[in-house]
Amino acid sequence: MECKSLEEVRANIDRIDDNIIKLIGERTDYVRQAAKFKTNTDGVKAPDRVEAVIRKVRGSAEKYGADADMVESLYREMISRFVDMETREFEKGKAL
Repeated sequence: MECKSLEEVRANIDRIDDNIIKLIGERTDYVRQAAKFKTNTDGVKAPDRVEAVIRKVRGSAEKYGADADMVESLYREMISRFVDMETREFEKGKAL
C-alpha cells in the first residue's frame, strides 16, 4: 500500500505495532504453558529448538522481504527474554 502522507505512514505503523504486541501477548501465554511440559531447565533452554526457530524466521523474513539479520537479532532477544520467563514459570511449577 502506498501512503499519501506521513500521517498515513504513521497510522499504519501504529496499526502494525498494535498487532505485533497482541501476538507477543499470545506467544507469552503459550510460553507459560510450555513450562508445564518441561522436565528440567535444559528443556526450557532448548538450544536446538532456538536454532530451529531462528532458521524458520530467517526463511520467513526472506519470503516477506524483511531484513533476515534484523529479524534474527530481534528473535534472539525475544527468545532470550521468553526463556528467562519460562525458567521462572518452570521453577514456580516445581515449587508446587
